[in-house]
Amino acid sequence: MSQNKTIPANKILVGDCVALMKDLPEASVDVVFADPPYNLQLGGDLLRPNNTAVDGVDDEWDHFDDLSTYDAFSRAWLSEARRLLKPNGTLWVIGSYHNIFRVGSILQDLGFWILNDVIWRKTNPMPNFRGRRFTNAHETLIWCARDKEARYRFNYEAMKSLNDDLQMRSDWTLPLCTGQERLKIDGKKAHPTQKPEALLHRVILSSTEVGDVVLDPFFGSGTTGAVAKRLRRQFIGLERDADYAAVAKRRIERVKPTDDADLVSTPSKRSQPRIPFGWLVERGILQPGVTLTDASRRFSARVRADGTLITSDFRGSIHQVGAYVQQAPACNGWQFWCTEVRGHLVPIDVLRQQLRTEMH
Repeated sequence: MSQNKTIPANKILVGDCVALMKDLPEASVDVVFADPPYNLQLGGDLLRPNNTAVDGVDDEWDHFDDLSTYDAFSRAWLSEARRLLKPNGTLWVIGSYHNIFRVGSILQDLGFWILNDVIWRKTNPMPNFRGRRFTNAHETLIWCARDKEARYRFNYEAMKSLNDDLQMRSDWTLPLCTGQERLKIDGKKAHPTQKPEALLHRVILSSTEVGDVVLDPFFGSGTTGAVAKRLRRQFIGLERDADYAAVAKRRIERVKPTDDADLVSTPSKRSQPRIPFGWLVERGILQPGVTLTDASRRFSARVRADGTLITSDFRGSIHQVGAYVQQAPACNGWQFWCTEVRGHLVPIDVLRQQLRTEMH
């Protein structure tokens, strides 16, 4: 197809996902989030101890004749997803033990570079009613770059802030989609595998920026589109079931984007203007002779007029001196060194951010 064709941003397309992806231009999306059929292979009705039926997934779209058929399907949509990703784009795929290992193997065969496997631990999983296995209390997300050399986006600072200023781990504890968030029609679930918005919020916030395009080849009830719209990202939804697509469309129409793009922007530090430590000295934010310490006050160094630090036996940059006093191979001096501000120790990175704000 013509590479000049405009992508169908913020649209839901109804039809077979592979056929629809073939009609989209190459290298046109920033992120793919996929919640494909899990091929659950359920046999017979599943009953609770009181003999009531469990509302499981027994829809036609989750049925495959055998594993080789499922593998061929997975290879087809993943090949198209890789073609559609921009060179530095990433892909998220979620699954259970039924399918995620097969999908992961195909990902690697196709040249994707796996960055993380993330465990979504459910706070409220469905019990194992037969009592013959452990309760299935988690699902697995694989996050991968288009290839090994991709300079992919990861909004580390946003994830750290979201996690109470602690580095975000690869095990996420979140509840299933329940309560008012669960879409229903005539009292029944509108979609059997609706994902919680909290999960998509984390996925999208971690790997996109405002205006980026997120493709969801298995759109279902539209969780990806709802969260993308709220965070001022663009989405493309592909869904084979017209009824699900209609549910998703109505849902997304009710979503209001956050009114100020700055509130949902996730710029990386790498993209921000460089601020040398010496500029803090030039501007008088830190005076020559001031003593910096680490957060525990074990180590100290004094600021020199040329923007270097000095200890009793070593002189160098904030990074070199930080590494030297710790006898470490490297050090992020901006985070390691602190200064006292109104009686509290704060990392000098706070001063850098203040100067960056003043300048821009």
